[in-house]
Amino acid sequence: MAQLETEQSAREASGAHPYGRYLEEFEVGAVYKHWPAKTVTEGDDHLFCLLTMNHHPLHINDVYARRSQQGRNVVVGPLVYSLALGMSVSDVSGKAIANLATEELKHPAPVFHGDTLFCESEVLEVKPSQSKPDRGTVRVHTRVLNQDGVLVAEFKRVVLVPRKEPGAPLQGAETNVE
Repeated sequence: MAQLETEQSAREASGAHPYGRYLEEFEVGAVYKHWPAKTVTEGDDHLFCLLTMNHHPLHINDVYARRSQQGRNVVVGPLVYSLALGMSVSDVSGKAIANLATEELKHPAPVFHGDTLFCESEVLEVKPSQSKPDRGTVRVHTRVLNQDGVLVAEFKRVVLVPRKEPGAPLQGAETNVE
């Protein structure tokens, strides 16, 4: 019987789809359009609210929500953020050592049951570590749009990722496009 390969690099060497990127594979200004999209159901919203102990009636009570300014249930914001973060993992943080920060989380428009979320992340900064040559940070700006192209959430985050070639110079490193 063949030995099971459990290391990510060994499995990718077999021709599997790469999961995440090394620091050298990020380029400032690149935009990754994450796939697949996700339609948020009422069940998704209710389960998330129950799991996180958020029982606000705007999210779980149709009668209450009909009397709100939106006139219907609104998907709880942390679910929208969690879905977007998860949708970006295979492109941004699949090889991450750690997620270091989330910055400037905004919800400029509501998400409703049945909306489909599309996410994209723009690389803002790629920076090798000064103290550890085997890693560096990547800063991205993730945008979440609904099926009508309306921006419903956005945030920036900093991820610590490994380097493919520790200590080698990076092209365009420490560049910021903001």
